Amino acid sequence: MERFFFGLGALLAGVAVAAGAYGAHGASALGPEQAIWINKAARYQMYHGLALLMVAWACFQWQASARIFQAAGFLFLTGVACFSGSLYIMAFTGLNLGYLTPLGGLAFIAGWLMMAIGSFRG
Repeated sequence: MERFFFGLGALLAGVAVAAGAYGAHGASALGPEQAIWINKAARYQMYHGLALLMVAWACFQWQASARIFQAAGFLFLTGVACFSGSLYIMAFTGLNLGYLTPLGGLAFIAGWLMMAIGSFRG
Protein backbone atom coordinates (compact mmCIF):
# COMPACT_ATOMS: atom_id res chain seq x y z
CA MET A 1 0.00 0.00 0.00
CA GLU A 2 2.92 2.34 0.63
CA ARG A 3 3.82 2.43 -3.07
CA PHE A 4 0.18 3.02 -4.00
CA PHE A 5 -0.14 6.07 -1.76
CA PHE A 6 3.32 7.36 -2.58
CA GLY A 7 2.71 7.07 -6.32
CA LEU A 8 -0.72 8.70 -6.16
CA GLY A 9 0.61 11.44 -3.90
CA ALA A 10 3.39 12.25 -6.34
CA LEU A 11 0.96 12.18 -9.27
CA LEU A 12 -1.55 14.44 -7.51
CA ALA A 13 1.20 16.90 -6.56
CA GLY A 14 2.51 17.03 -10.13
CA VAL A 15 -0.96 17.60 -11.58
CA ALA A 16 -1.55 20.29 -8.93
CA VAL A 17 1.52 22.17 -10.17
CA ALA A 18 0.18 22.05 -13.72
CA ALA A 19 -3.31 23.12 -12.62
CA GLY A 20 -1.88 25.94 -10.52
CA ALA A 21 0.18 27.16 -13.47
CA TYR A 22 -2.91 27.08 -15.65
CA GLY A 23 -4.90 28.94 -13.01
CA ALA A 24 -2.20 31.61 -12.76
CA HIS A 25 -1.42 32.01 -16.46
CA GLY A 26 -4.06 30.46 -18.67
CA ALA A 27 -7.36 30.76 -16.88
CA SER A 28 -7.90 34.39 -17.86
CA ALA A 29 -9.99 33.10 -20.76
CA LEU A 30 -12.32 31.46 -18.22
CA GLY A 31 -12.86 34.45 -15.95
CA PRO A 32 -11.65 35.59 -12.54
CA GLU A 33 -14.02 33.42 -10.50
CA GLN A 34 -13.01 30.30 -12.40
CA ALA A 35 -9.32 31.15 -11.92
CA ILE A 36 -9.91 31.41 -8.15
CA TRP A 37 -11.62 28.00 -8.15
CA ILE A 38 -8.75 26.42 -10.11
CA ASN A 39 -6.12 27.90 -7.81
CA LYS A 40 -7.98 26.80 -4.67
CA ALA A 41 -8.49 23.30 -6.06
CA ALA A 42 -4.81 23.04 -7.00
CA ARG A 43 -3.68 24.29 -3.58
CA TYR A 44 -5.74 21.72 -1.66
CA GLN A 45 -4.78 19.01 -4.13
CA MET A 46 -1.10 19.80 -3.51
CA TYR A 47 -1.52 19.74 0.26
CA HIS A 48 -3.17 16.36 0.12
CA GLY A 49 -0.83 14.95 -2.51
CA LEU A 50 1.95 15.68 -0.03
CA ALA A 51 -0.22 14.20 2.73
CA LEU A 52 -0.37 10.96 0.75
CA LEU A 53 3.42 10.87 0.73
CA MET A 54 3.24 11.14 4.52
CA VAL A 55 0.66 8.35 4.59
CA ALA A 56 3.06 6.09 2.68
CA TRP A 57 5.85 6.92 5.10
CA ALA A 58 3.61 6.42 8.16
CA CYS A 59 2.39 3.02 6.90
CA PHE A 60 6.01 1.92 6.59
CA GLN A 61 7.25 3.51 9.81
CA TRP A 62 4.40 2.49 12.13
CA GLN A 63 3.16 -0.78 10.68
CA ALA A 64 0.96 -1.52 13.71
CA SER A 65 -1.20 1.46 12.72
CA ALA A 66 -0.97 0.93 8.96
CA ARG A 67 -4.71 0.28 8.54
CA ILE A 68 -5.55 3.57 10.23
CA PHE A 69 -3.10 5.42 7.98
CA GLN A 70 -4.52 3.64 4.93
CA ALA A 71 -7.99 4.85 5.94
CA ALA A 72 -6.54 8.36 6.14
CA GLY A 73 -5.10 7.95 2.66
CA PHE A 74 -8.43 6.92 1.20
CA LEU A 75 -10.12 9.83 2.96
CA PHE A 76 -7.54 12.19 1.44
CA LEU A 77 -8.21 10.71 -2.02
CA THR A 78 -11.95 11.10 -1.47
CA GLY A 79 -11.37 14.68 -0.36
CA VAL A 80 -9.35 15.52 -3.46
CA ALA A 81 -11.98 13.96 -5.71
CA CYS A 82 -14.88 15.77 -4.04
CA PHE A 83 -13.27 19.10 -3.07
CA SER A 84 -10.78 19.76 -5.85
CA GLY A 85 -12.71 17.77 -8.43
CA SER A 86 -15.90 19.73 -7.88
CA LEU A 87 -14.04 23.03 -8.16
CA TYR A 88 -12.31 21.96 -11.39
CA ILE A 89 -15.60 20.81 -12.89
CA MET A 90 -17.31 24.04 -11.87
CA ALA A 91 -14.48 26.09 -13.40
CA PHE A 92 -14.27 24.22 -16.69
CA THR A 93 -17.89 23.27 -17.36
CA GLY A 94 -20.04 25.65 -15.36
CA LEU A 95 -21.88 22.74 -13.71
CA ASN A 96 -22.72 23.64 -10.14
CA LEU A 97 -21.28 20.83 -8.03
CA GLY A 98 -20.77 23.05 -5.02
CA TYR A 99 -22.62 20.56 -2.84
CA LEU A 100 -19.66 18.14 -3.21
CA THR A 101 -17.06 20.67 -2.08
CA PRO A 102 -17.95 20.58 1.65
CA LEU A 103 -18.05 16.77 1.57
CA GLY A 104 -14.48 16.85 0.34
CA GLY A 105 -13.58 19.20 3.17
CA LEU A 106 -15.10 16.81 5.68
CA ALA A 107 -13.11 13.94 4.15
CA PHE A 108 -9.92 16.01 4.53
CA ILE A 109 -10.69 16.69 8.18
CA ALA A 110 -11.49 13.03 8.83
CA GLY A 111 -8.25 12.01 7.13
CA TRP A 112 -6.19 14.31 9.33
CA LEU A 113 -7.97 12.97 12.41
CA MET A 114 -7.11 9.42 11.31
CA MET A 115 -3.47 10.49 10.90
CA ALA A 116 -3.50 11.81 14.47
CA ILE A 117 -5.16 8.66 15.82
CA GLY A 118 -2.68 6.45 13.97
CA SER A 119 0.28 8.37 15.33
CA PHE A 120 -0.90 8.02 18.94
CA ARG A 121 -1.82 4.36 18.65
CA GLY A 122 0.61 1.62 19.24
